[in-house]
Order: sequence, then C-alpha cells, then structure tokens
Amino acid sequence: MSEIIILFLGAISAGLLGSLTGLGGGVIIIPLLTLGFGVPMHYAIGASLISVIGTSSGAAVAFVKEGFTNMRIGMFLEIGTTAGAIIGALVSGMLNPNTLGIIFASILLLTVVLNLKGKPDHQEPLIKGSLEERLKLYGTFPDKGVLKSYSARNTVPGFLMMMFAGAMSGLLGIGSGALKVLAMDNMMRLPFKVSTTTSNFMIGVTAVASAMIYFQRGEIIPVIAAPVLVGVVVGSFIGSKTLMVSKTKKLKTFFAIVITILSIYMMYNGINKSFR
Repeated sequence: MSEIIILFLGAISAGLLGSLTGLGGGVIIIPLLTLGFGVPMHYAIGASLISVIGTSSGAAVAFVKEGFTNMRIGMFLEIGTTAGAIIGALVSGMLNPNTLGIIFASILLLTVVLNLKGKPDHQEPLIKGSLEERLKLYGTFPDKGVLKSYSARNTVPGFLMMMFAGAMSGLLGIGSGALKVLAMDNMMRLPFKVSTTTSNFMIGVTAVASAMIYFQRGEIIPVIAAPVLVGVVVGSFIGSKTLMVSKTKKLKTFFAIVITILSIYMMYNGINKSFR
C-alpha cells in the first residue's frame, strides 16, 4: 500500500512538471518506475504512455479554454506524430531494456539542451498565398488581455520533425514534447506558449496510437498504470493553472536540473545493464 502511495505522489510531480513544460510526465515516470520500483523497462514504458495521455488530457482542457492551443495546427501535425508513434512502438518491442535506457537518457539530455537554448518568442505575420495560409495554420492568443495574431512558418521541416518526435514517443513512452516544441517554436516560429500548449494537446493522441500496440503485447499492467494515471491527471491540472502565471525561464532552469540528474543516472544504469 505504501508503494502505491509513493508512486501516486511521484506521478503527481510528474504530471505537474509535464504540463508546466509541455514535455509530458513520462520523463519522470520511467526513471521512477525502473530505478525506484524495479519495474521492467517495457512495462514502465507502457505505464508511462498511459500517464502521458493523462497529462495531455488534464492540461489540454484548460489550455483550449484559455485560448492558447491552436487545435488546427495540432491536428495537422498529429498526422506525422501518429505515424511515427506506431513505428516507434513496433521497434521498441525488438530492443532490449538496456538499449532503451541508453536511448532514453540520450533523449533526456537533448531535451535539456533544447530547453535551455535561448530563443525569442516568435510572432510571425501571415504571408498571403503561402502554404500556411492555404492550410490555415495561423491564429490568435491572449497576452495580457490583448489578442495577438501569429502564423506558422517552415511547415514541411516542422512536419518531418513531428514524425521523429512521434517515433521517440512510441519507442520510449514519453511525450517527446521537447521535440514537438522544437518543431513548433524553432522551426515553425510559433509563439512559445502556443507551442507548449499545442504540444500538450497533441501528446495524448500520439500516446494513444502507440499505447494500443503495448496493450496488445501485454505490456500495460493495470496495477501500475492506474495510480500513475490518477496522479498525473491531478498534477497536470495543477500545472495547467500554474503555467498561466509562471515565468518561462525559471521553469526551464528547474526542469534542466531535474532531468540532467535523471538522464545521467539512467545512462549509468543502461551501460551497466541494470535494467530488465
């Protein structure tokens, strides 16, 4: 019973961090399960995918209501992430746990680098006759009581990056939010909060596609996934409210410290073949 309570509290923290950064709770859940509770890697990935769905669902409702999420852009890019997620989930079943652990740690380190990289908060105008206009990849978002307009750029490179993000999600059971935000913020030049909140909206759909494959293989265990899911939903709801009044720079610094420690420890255990 005490282990379930600890797992539940850990899941709340994962959901809080996941919704604040748009990166999904899996980056905390998988180390918690594999290193903290000794859960086999593939079962941890399965539970993490369920938690990622919870993170997205809990945060996405608030973000859509507040007017930050661009659902049209999210649903268009979801075509690429879903295709990638299915491929990643199939490949995951062919890899041993220690290889997955090393890949996971590498992606976490990449996530830290991407989130610490300084970049302006884009707000690009719509270009008449562009691909973005034809696909209607533009919108508005509230900023201090004022609605500001923006438009996407570089749609094709952004779409390809989304396919890679989806593959990493299916392979590792994480939201791959860092890669999604990279695609939308750096490549497609969307405002940061639009990128983060649209990432949250997309993460759940991506996770469902790959979770079905893990479920078919019997790698989603209810007694593990249930407390993780409930905790993550609670944490993501708290995080969605906090984001509206938070400072982005402080979030990134806190996230970088936590994830760097976890990634180094995951890498160490993968090299020493400690996962099962």
